[in-house]
Amino acid sequence: MTPTTRTAKSPLTQLRDHLGWAVGASYLAAAALPAPGRWLRHPHLIGAAGLPHLAIEAPRFLLSLLLFTAGLQVPVHALRELVRRPTALLTGLVLHLVAPLLIIPGVAFALGRSPDSDGGSGMIAAMILIVAMPVAAGATVWTSKGDGDQSTTVGLVLASTIVSPLTIPVTMTALCPLLSGDYANTLSGAARTTGHAFALTGVLLPCGAGILCRLALPDRALTRLLAAAVPTAMIGSLLLTYVNASGVLGPFLTHPEPVLLVAALVVAATVCGLSFALGGITARALRLDAPAGASVTLACGMNNSSASAVLITTTLPDRPHVLLPVLAYSLLQKVAAGRVVRAGGRPDARA
Repeated sequence: MTPTTRTAKSPLTQLRDHLGWAVGASYLAAAALPAPGRWLRHPHLIGAAGLPHLAIEAPRFLLSLLLFTAGLQVPVHALRELVRRPTALLTGLVLHLVAPLLIIPGVAFALGRSPDSDGGSGMIAAMILIVAMPVAAGATVWTSKGDGDQSTTVGLVLASTIVSPLTIPVTMTALCPLLSGDYANTLSGAARTTGHAFALTGVLLPCGAGILCRLALPDRALTRLLAAAVPTAMIGSLLLTYVNASGVLGPFLTHPEPVLLVAALVVAATVCGLSFALGGITARALRLDAPAGASVTLACGMNNSSASAVLITTTLPDRPHVLLPVLAYSLLQKVAAGRVVRAGGRPDARA
């Protein structure tokens, strides 16, 4: 008998298969060697002598790269199916927008009874900035790995991104009264200014540019662009994770605060768990089929944590510890997403 020949996996495929370990390595690198990441977090001027200089912010650039590549990979033709059955799409979008208004006040009330001097405003500010973001493009990856309606998930990512210039500042403004002191003033100001600008230029435009390129380019050129953009974006995602984490993990390990770490994990786990649970309950109440229910649940629980981390870097540069619950949420939502796509939209079901 001829022995079976195994095709060697490409480095890109191996990286994708072990992406969880790669993300963990990014966190370890941020903890062990935070200096380069902290340097990249600040704007840097580039340009030739005698010419206007351009300020480059690595986190914003990397986020734009990720969103452009996400738009480039959107199977636009798959969205035609949603015209015939839009229930799951509309449900997921409404739920994604309403869930923060239902969940965050309760968490803020609980933290207000804590001994923290500002009533947990730092933790709540972090959660507001993450739940205000559009559905994470990574939700489409999880849908493709398990039980989920890919066209609905893609539609939810696109729809939440398109309305984000309106919904991000509205969500931030609605939830700002839950904060106290400087956090309330800072986020209120960001909602009036940075929220609109960030959502438009930092989220919608890069994703839209990717979609337009997919529609405009001939097949051969699109294939070549995807071949270059996808691995570049994957590496960029790991670099962005490192840059974001370096702002908090290095200083945290130098001056550890176990109570802060526990609080960040508890708050992130509570908001993440309630979001996924609300999505699953709604899907069951509407009697959506398993694939549509999984997509609605992912839309309710998965938010673009990279975008929120970049926005935190912009609005709260002097308070890097606020990134800690965002990093925790980013990891927890991936774990929850894996359970959802295996359980058919029921986060409490057994795999």
